[in-house]
Amino acid sequence: MDRPTVRVLALLEMLQSGDTRTMTELADRLGVDPRTVRRYVNHLIELDVPVEAVRGRYGGYRLGPGFRLPPLMFSDDEALAVLLGLIAGQRTGLATAPPTATDTAAAKIRRVLPERLADRLAVVLESLSFTEPSGESAAPDAAVLLAVTDAVHHRRPVSIRYTDRDGHHSQRVLYPRGVVAHHSRWYVTGTDRKTGEDRSFRLDRITDARTLPGSFDPMDEPDAAQSLLTGFATAAYRHEVTLRINGTLEQIRSRLPASIAIVVDLEPDLDPADARWYRVEIRAQRLDWLPPILASLDRPFAIERPAELRSLVTEFADRFADRAHHAWQPTASGPAVKSPGRCPQPG
Repeated sequence: MDRPTVRVLALLEMLQSGDTRTMTELADRLGVDPRTVRRYVNHLIELDVPVEAVRGRYGGYRLGPGFRLPPLMFSDDEALAVLLGLIAGQRTGLATAPPTATDTAAAKIRRVLPERLADRLAVVLESLSFTEPSGESAAPDAAVLLAVTDAVHHRRPVSIRYTDRDGHHSQRVLYPRGVVAHHSRWYVTGTDRKTGEDRSFRLDRITDARTLPGSFDPMDEPDAAQSLLTGFATAAYRHEVTLRINGTLEQIRSRLPASIAIVVDLEPDLDPADARWYRVEIRAQRLDWLPPILASLDRPFAIERPAELRSLVTEFADRFADRAHHAWQPTASGPAVKSPGRCPQPG
């Protein structure tokens, strides 16, 4: 930093952290003496920047409350990270604002960038494409997200007004454990004060959230993400499925993640890396998706219940075997036709 103006801006950036910066720290970071730091502070005050002096052994300088700056001091890497973050958040459905707000924020940042950097970022954005479709989930209200996360941080109960998937409205008090982003949606998990049960609620279905007085002790239970996944796996559905699968935990989880299945080790004395029998419990509204999953696992399994699943697996295996015996042969009129006969069996 050779120019005083650059040092003044660097001083302002350091003060924006919200903490008190000591004179020694500021002088060391800027590479100047304390007297020069005071002169730079006076420059900021002349520009109506509310810099406050803090007295005492650990005194120094800090910015006055409520002071805000436009995003004028991004490095190339920071500007790219912010803009890509805005786009990725909108595409994945995890943005907490409507697309118009995201577009406006990105436009404000791009307007204050030097032309050289703005052109480079434009090239990146024009060249960028996504393999996944744009997220279509409803964004949670920013005020709801802020109220809930504040309650999580300070361990305070929060009152929420909630609308479930059937359109039923309710008022609840929750002891929140945490906020989780999962499959393009935001959830809050915690304990319902009235029932004492662990619950998870979608933030986009909360129309009002208010932090209440008081506090609660930390919960000696799984973290918020694990609580959410367990809740999904144990939710009430039409079918209760129990399987026994022989394999490694990694193999089973690759097809039946924690949000779908509860997996219990039936042979815990074996080496964790070895294949062994696990009991797998699944709750599902439909069963037709399970036979292809079990086939893709390619591991020995046994179905304990329901009997309907055994029939579906047998039918799936018969269809699969039948299709494997049909051959496709080239023809003059088209690329191929299906032969109705079976392929010759090896002798």
